[in-house]
Amino acid sequence: MNGIVSSFCIFAFKTYYMELFFDPLFTGEGMLCESESKHCINVLRHKLGDEITIANGKGDYFTGRIISAHPKRCEIENISTQTHSESAYKLHLAVAPTKSIDRFEWLIEKAMELGISEITPLLCDHSERKKIRTDRIERIVIAAMKQSLKAYLPIINELTPFDQFIKTQQTENGFIAHCYDSKKTPLKNAYKKGTDSLLCIGPEGDFSESEVEKASQLGLIPVSLGSSRLRTETAGVIACHTIHLINE
Repeated sequence: MNGIVSSFCIFAFKTYYMELFFDPLFTGEGMLCESESKHCINVLRHKLGDEITIANGKGDYFTGRIISAHPKRCEIENISTQTHSESAYKLHLAVAPTKSIDRFEWLIEKAMELGISEITPLLCDHSERKKIRTDRIERIVIAAMKQSLKAYLPIINELTPFDQFIKTQQTENGFIAHCYDSKKTPLKNAYKKGTDSLLCIGPEGDFSESEVEKASQLGLIPVSLGSSRLRTETAGVIACHTIHLINE
């Protein structure tokens, strides 16, 4: 009996576990990019004849067979292609990077796992961190995309001044979370299921009162995320999770 249970557990694990490679230029067969070839052959020890799955970040999963196990030029023969439809809603997360870059990177990773379509780092009046490496953020997003088996890679924007950012956005169904004592609607009540939205989260020192006022004048809805005072990265995850749960 124990042997049967163990065999079932191994089968279930293999069925559930899936490695996902990412190559934005892959079209179903041909060469994997060099970085993913190295990861596939040298790190994960795949060999000739193994089947792998590659995502292009645009909704396509390609299942292919390795026909040349070269660590710089892994060649794939196409077996099947599966196209995933986009999510019923899009979430644009605009958030001020934290002073500790580790906390910000953690937020980006978790937000990606929950499902976002666009990320804009914000430079605000109270921002302590005024520079970020977009290339590093891109790598974190790609890793989180692969880990969470997402078919779409979100748009990743450069660090943008808050005033400049909100003037260029469609603010209908846009929200700004802040800690000031003024009228705010709980996000879970303000957000409507299935709608595209913009969600703004400020730095450790919060948005300035001027920024909140400008955002409100342009149509962003002031929202609360509960009664607790939250860190930037915690607020970001809770807000993304709230919208994710409403859409489940």
